[in-house]
Amino acid sequence: ECCRKGYTTITDKMSNNERIEAIKSDIESLKSQIKAHRVEKSDSSLSVVAESEGSLGMGTSSKPRVRRTLKGHLAKIYAMHWSSDQVHLVSASQDGKLLVWDALTTNKTHAIPLRSSWVMTCAYAPSNNFVACGGLDNICSIYNLQSKELPIRVCRELNAHTGYLSCCRFIDDKQIVTSSGDTTCMLWDIEGGVKVREFSGHDGDVMGLSLLPDNNTFVSGAVDTHAKHWDIRTGKAVQTFAGHESDINTVQVMSNGLGFATGADDSSCRLWDLRADCELTNYSSDTILVGVTSVAFSLSGRFLFAGYDDYNCCVWDTIKGELIYTLEGHDNRVSCLGVNLDGTALCTGSWDALLKVWA
Repeated sequence: ECCRKGYTTITDKMSNNERIEAIKSDIESLKSQIKAHRVEKSDSSLSVVAESEGSLGMGTSSKPRVRRTLKGHLAKIYAMHWSSDQVHLVSASQDGKLLVWDALTTNKTHAIPLRSSWVMTCAYAPSNNFVACGGLDNICSIYNLQSKELPIRVCRELNAHTGYLSCCRFIDDKQIVTSSGDTTCMLWDIEGGVKVREFSGHDGDVMGLSLLPDNNTFVSGAVDTHAKHWDIRTGKAVQTFAGHESDINTVQVMSNGLGFATGADDSSCRLWDLRADCELTNYSSDTILVGVTSVAFSLSGRFLFAGYDDYNCCVWDTIKGELIYTLEGHDNRVSCLGVNLDGTALCTGSWDALLKVWA
């Protein structure tokens, strides 16, 4: 009787293993069919279409120059984010300070001491009333810029991630989305200080996220080399984009919400179309052999700005896929960059402890 029971258990395990292998085989078959279908429907590429059009000039575009240098941080700058008023920006440095700047006058309007100096991200709320930051402490800290306390103290600490905080972006004053090294993203209720929804699906550290204009969906990029398009309302990934050969470090949605760009350690930036569900263009050069740290679009989407480990910021023509300008000015890695809301200025942050405003 015992032998019979043992035999039954073994056969059950074998049948389960066989079923698992059959399911895996079906999944790979479906992936191959989807890939073949995409190739079949892809009748052209963005670069081919650009070459066929003779009227895609850039007008009177000139190379951006440094207009302001923001000095005040004492250590590596890891993140920056523009406010919606197009003038102010917030920056985070491993000197343990969160600084709010007036980019026109170069004055600092707020200097916020952080509990943890190992900060990796920061964000400005659309209302301009709050800023947030996080890093190796695994916590997203919210600060009220309207507070009468000096120095400004943390008003909310959002604590549920089990890995470092890589990026955070406000939806409004009541909600924020975060990404983490624990392979997840989370939606938070700021007033309640609680997690509302968790987004699981990546197989590696999630390094960045970017909200679409409707604030109902966002895109994330991770070290599993994949980017995912998430529906905030359901918590599910509605699209997955594969193509990079190494860790994705940064992701940025276009202002029209129809596409997004990623930058990775494979030295390339890529443009993806959410409607076509595929990669449109690869922005890379044989002369660029370092990783991409950050990306941002111009207001029209015609230019893609990319920060690199080699201290430079490159400007790419998104349609033709050509390198237009190389912006040189930092003495260390360009760790972050962003274009303000009206598209009149680009800000780059670097490990040289400086922020530079270009126009």
